[in-house]
Amino acid sequence: MTAPLIIIPARMASTRLPGKPLADIAGRPMILHVVDRARHAGVGRVIVAAGDPEIAEIVTKAGAEAVLTEPGLPSGSDRVHAAAQQIDPAGESRIVINLQGDLPGLDPETLRAALRPLEDPATDIGTLVAPIRDDTEAHTDSVVKVACAFEPATAQTARALYFSRQPIPWGDGPRWHHVGVYAWRRTALARFVSLPEAPLEKRERLEQLRALEAGMTIGCARIAEAPFGVDTPQDLDRARRMLEGQGS
Repeated sequence: MTAPLIIIPARMASTRLPGKPLADIAGRPMILHVVDRARHAGVGRVIVAAGDPEIAEIVTKAGAEAVLTEPGLPSGSDRVHAAAQQIDPAGESRIVINLQGDLPGLDPETLRAALRPLEDPATDIGTLVAPIRDDTEAHTDSVVKVACAFEPATAQTARALYFSRQPIPWGDGPRWHHVGVYAWRRTALARFVSLPEAPLEKRERLEQLRALEAGMTIGCARIAEAPFGVDTPQDLDRARRMLEGQGS
């Protein structure tokens, strides 16, 4: 079987941080840091699904691969699907990894972990979860929580039952922070983008609920720590300090 595709959706029109993919971190645009991390994972071909020509130009000038997608696509998943159809219309790569373009410090091993749930043929989508460390994280609505149970406690994968911005599940026990990296079976991704926005998806503002409401199975692989994402100017300052300190 052909190796998975790693597709990084990127567009300039970020609400909280316009121009985010090209923000300078340690002398390079953020999108190129993410491309480097994806390449180091050694999983498969890495492509940037660019919503704007300036992103595609920067990526290709750096010797990486980019495809230009329709700017008005409604979500990153739609952009990833459109890019996959352009570069692999025959569907030879049966798995597509959707890697967020705002994770410049991603551990490449984390990317490989997203494939683990797909070892179960009944799982449609693989994703990642990390332990929630404190009540502040649990009650922060920008941190998406997953209701899942690792049984036994040493298990490395679990089925996602629900996603919420609220601190679920109720009661004593671990809670899990969802990390927005997805390993899609190609057939599941094609089905997903054909579906209308679902009621709970609209209510929680979480597109993965569309998959659950449609009866798809999402498997979670556990990782030790959630990678740091860049959503605000303050996040960007933090990422600059982190990566400049690493000499990256």
